[in-house]
Amino acid sequence: MSVIKQNISRHFINRVTIVFSGLTIFGLLLSGCAAVGPDYVPPEVSAPKKWSASLAGGLSAEAMDPENMANWWSTLNDPTLTSLIERAVANNLDLRQAQARVREARARRGISQARRFPTIGAGGVGGLVNVVRSSEETGSGTETDLYAVGFDAGWELDVFGGVRRSVEAAEAALEASKEGLHDVMVSLLAEVALNYVEVRSFQTRLSIAEANQKAQEETYGITQARYKSGLTSDLDVEQARYNLEGTRSKTPPLQIGLEQARNRLAVLLGQNPGTLKDELTERKDIPITPLDVAVGVPAEVLRRRPDVRKAESELAAQSAQVGVATAELYPKFMLTGSIGLEALSLGNLFSTGNRAYGIGPSFQWNIFDGGRIRQNIKVQSALQEQALLSYEASLLTALEDVENALTAYAKEQTRRQSLAEASRAAQCAVELAQNQYTSGLINFQAVLDAQRALLSLQDQLAQSKGAVTSNLIRLYKALGGGWTSLEPASES
Repeated sequence: MSVIKQNISRHFINRVTIVFSGLTIFGLLLSGCAAVGPDYVPPEVSAPKKWSASLAGGLSAEAMDPENMANWWSTLNDPTLTSLIERAVANNLDLRQAQARVREARARRGISQARRFPTIGAGGVGGLVNVVRSSEETGSGTETDLYAVGFDAGWELDVFGGVRRSVEAAEAALEASKEGLHDVMVSLLAEVALNYVEVRSFQTRLSIAEANQKAQEETYGITQARYKSGLTSDLDVEQARYNLEGTRSKTPPLQIGLEQARNRLAVLLGQNPGTLKDELTERKDIPITPLDVAVGVPAEVLRRRPDVRKAESELAAQSAQVGVATAELYPKFMLTGSIGLEALSLGNLFSTGNRAYGIGPSFQWNIFDGGRIRQNIKVQSALQEQALLSYEASLLTALEDVENALTAYAKEQTRRQSLAEASRAAQCAVELAQNQYTSGLINFQAVLDAQRALLSLQDQLAQSKGAVTSNLIRLYKALGGGWTSLEPASES
């Protein structure tokens, strides 16, 4: 009996191989037809030959160094910033969500690709045995046990390319999700750097406020001593006091801003707020920008920007969806095959004469559907038009971002230089005013004005230094830098 079963099993395998091989060859021959719907053609990009903003402050139109663009934060020469960025890439939750979206798109592509192949199933009627009773009017009216087991196969032949278009759409959607991941990374790196610069800016401003507060405390002590000596009135004392307290009141908002920036940094690193407090307690200077920054030309930037590349991939995916919808206008051809054993008793199921098999084509065609398919084609075509407009809008947005960043970076450097000169002059004015006041040559109002001006200018200078570095970070972000060197392993 076992020998018979082995022979029949081999016979099954041979039959199944013949049937499915026939299905495969026939399907490949028919699926070689051209796919319906539009073939995707990348749109032509008309980018300006050069930037309209004047390239000053160390900016140049030289080709961007790929290494510098990939690791732009290294140009700031700050090991702490580098460490924060590396930890953010490893642990940021938004980035991990984007990675999951890439894995989802990859799996969806696999689903689309699976439609290219036949489906094979195995089973038995009624779970191997089925009780059948015929009608007394049309049959014998008796119950019969039917035993059956076998294999079934089916294959939709991609004659008009609907499956191929769906695979194209899935491939483009996967590329769009990858570019979306790159775009998240570009934004993440910039946000980490911007918040880090904000931390250092608040620390610098706190140091300035505390230094001015200490100087004003000394001035307050001088006015008190002069008042006790009868050399001045209590007006000078009160003026010195409110000037001191006004400066002291500037400290809490700066401390709040510092704490918020540190907390935001911790969240960007995927950590609880407050976890970076000890690491970023020591006050350090604002990172200094490099002397020269190459920004290339507009066309180079548009090729690098992940958001532009994502928009183009979405356009390609939607173009393929038009083909998927168009294929519904045409008939669907299918090949089906089955091979198995049928018997009225379990003992005879594996007998040689109980083999049953069948193979044949079939088709399905929606001849009338009230215009549903054609309306869906119009829907997909309108979505394609929207995707094209979105792509064109991404080009303009990219150019706008770079132009604004170029102007902001160059102009803020000019402002910083002026504030630096004004701060030096204000420092001299304070020293002169204090000396002349102590000598009785001027009234105390001149000292107050000089101290207020010094504090204001020094604070503005600190903010401007931070703004210069922040504007450079925004420029690197606008140029699409930062995503090529730290690509997560899960993307591949």
